[in-house]
Amino acid sequence: MWRSFSYGSILSPTGSDPAGGSQREEALASSRITDHASPATANQSLLTSAAASEKLVLLAAVESILDGYNKGTRYGIRADSDGLLACGVPGTQLTWMDAKVGDWVVTPRAGKPVEVQALWLNALKIGSQFNAKWTSVFEHGLASFRERFWNEGGGYLHDVVDCNHLPGVVDATFRPNQILAVGGLPFSLLQDEQALCVVVAVEARLWVPMGLRSLAPGEPGYTPHYIGGVRERDGAYHQGTVWPWLIGPFVEAWVRARGNTNEAKREARGKFLAPILVHLEEAGLGHVSEIADAEPTHAPRGCPFQARSVGEALRLDRVVLAERAGARNSVRLIAPKTVTSRIPNYRPAKES
Repeated sequence: MWRSFSYGSILSPTGSDPAGGSQREEALASSRITDHASPATANQSLLTSAAASEKLVLLAAVESILDGYNKGTRYGIRADSDGLLACGVPGTQLTWMDAKVGDWVVTPRAGKPVEVQALWLNALKIGSQFNAKWTSVFEHGLASFRERFWNEGGGYLHDVVDCNHLPGVVDATFRPNQILAVGGLPFSLLQDEQALCVVVAVEARLWVPMGLRSLAPGEPGYTPHYIGGVRERDGAYHQGTVWPWLIGPFVEAWVRARGNTNEAKREARGKFLAPILVHLEEAGLGHVSEIADAEPTHAPRGCPFQARSVGEALRLDRVVLAERAGARNSVRLIAPKTVTSRIPNYRPAKES
């Protein structure tokens, strides 16, 4: 959801200041550069002022997004009474599983999809660090998530609850979307035992050397190969087809569930990242493909140069699996290349 702002109301959709008056005053104060300041002091003051102003703009954007989703917006997106985010209308493929052929929405998933809740609750948690009004919303939603999504009999998370906005109707189809509740985002939503159960189940049923299957074998509609015409290929797109970008959230969840130790990182590097590195020489040279077949030989398909696939491999190599003392459990920034990295630096060809 996007909102337009006038300059006078940039602090929030209502014109109020989500960051608090003190931060606004600090930004204004830092911009007062006297005529007698040295060039170095003046430059530093300008940088400080710009940083403070940028922070206010970003905080206003965060506040606007949370407020808009909380109140409700297009496509049935709205916060429900249980604190979770409902979304979806008939005929619309709203989540990342967005294949549609004519009027056929292959994976509609209307209701409360699991990865959407992971994103929503992470956003609320981050927003609550700057505005306390989101704290209770986050805590209520988190409690509902843990209660409503856990599949006790299967030991994993439902893919969608309140399917088609029908209270209590769940879709227990085994898909990789649940891994976002444990890895790939700054905050895990599950406690240790349940988090480990999800990781173990996903590894056993979805992981292959190229990434995670989009649907577990044995589930209705499972398609082993991405072949055929447009209808056949789009019908297989999220019905078993492997997505390499999912290796990032999965491996992050895998090492988190094992205490984020250097030993776990080394094991994950050899077991999960090494096959992706081998693939760098198989399709688009030096790159990672968009998708692959769900069954051996897991032939690469789709775009051979996929940014999100490459990006998640790089994030694993340089951030998640980097062995650094005191490293955070999740860092969404590119870190300096570590000595354990096996991804080579780019070297331009020498001119002849």
